[in-house]
Amino acid sequence: MQGRIIKGVAGFYYVHIPQKGLYECRAKGIFRKENKKPLVGDGVRICILDEKDQEGSIQEILPRRNQLIRPAVANVDQALLVFAMEDPKPNLMLLDRFLVMMGKAQIPACLCFNKADLSSQKEKERVAGIYAGSGCPVVFTSTRTGAGIKGPGGLDALLEGKTTVVAGPSGVGKSSLANQLQREVQMETGTVSKKLKKGRHTTRHSQLIPVRVDTYLVDTPGFSSLYLDAIEKEELRFYFPEFEGYEGQCRFQGCVHVSEPGCAVRQALEEEKISVSRYEDYLDLFDEIKNKRRY
Repeated sequence: MQGRIIKGVAGFYYVHIPQKGLYECRAKGIFRKENKKPLVGDGVRICILDEKDQEGSIQEILPRRNQLIRPAVANVDQALLVFAMEDPKPNLMLLDRFLVMMGKAQIPACLCFNKADLSSQKEKERVAGIYAGSGCPVVFTSTRTGAGIKGPGGLDALLEGKTTVVAGPSGVGKSSLANQLQREVQMETGTVSKKLKKGRHTTRHSQLIPVRVDTYLVDTPGFSSLYLDAIEKEELRFYFPEFEGYEGQCRFQGCVHVSEPGCAVRQALEEEKISVSRYEDYLDLFDEIKNKRRY
């Protein structure tokens, strides 16, 4: 029987099998010998040991498309970066850090600005304009009114058929969005609660939330660091898609678009073809990486 690991704690793996439910499984000892560890997000084949109590054994880990180290999760299709338009106002520098991290990991990102009902249309247009050249879909939502969640062009459509890591600061409505997205899905809620709230499972770990068939959200305790310590200043420009069309047009080869004469990116900035906000954040991140202490 084939399913997907939605949570793993203390050697127990919880495998969701569509139309069947959630099975508590151990992994075969052969995985330890082969130095393989099942991850949340893995597709697996299991054998059923007890149908009544829904217990089984993982027999095979299916090939992975990709994996993240922090959070430890496999087979991720995209990241959903959730910020609020108000209460709190969006921290665009933090958002740009997330985008750089996702660019480094080669994971496409979608931008969700929640609590849009608290913001003016002008402000929404301003924010949308800042990220128009980022290559990221942008959606404005409200869990209070339901706007931007269902229907064509809504958040629901962006997530369809994909496994999405959800990230963003506290207080922006990530949990409320997740609840609305799965509101009509009677996934084995009682079974999940019963199995995952046992005494040995008190530590919070990454978890896949099935929204519907082949559509999952990754609820994660968060990224362990937002410091860009794994990125060199010379490569930072490659994680700002707005700059891509100007690569090779600068006077100097290897231009990092900071202060060099004849820089095509800075020329585009003067012509208002590139967002001032995004460029200023690029400069701040460039300086941060440049000035970081090396040990």
